[in-house]
Amino acid sequence: MRPVVLGLGVAVCFLVTIGILWQLMPYPRREIDYLIMGGAASMVAMAVLFIALIKTSLKGSDIFFRRRKD
Repeated sequence: MRPVVLGLGVAVCFLVTIGILWQLMPYPRREIDYLIMGGAASMVAMAVLFIALIKTSLKGSDIFFRRRKD
């Protein structure tokens, strides 16, 4: 259940970002504009996924660094 909710949240974030960028881009759009919108929305969605995974399932004191066993 949790992965489904996380996936739907990321998809909604992607669509909201696309909608915002759709309104911000000037009307005579070229193919490169669609590429920029998709790339930016993908980057935002992956950042949201990364932050959500750190906050929920990857809880711990040292997420990025682990001490070496001596």
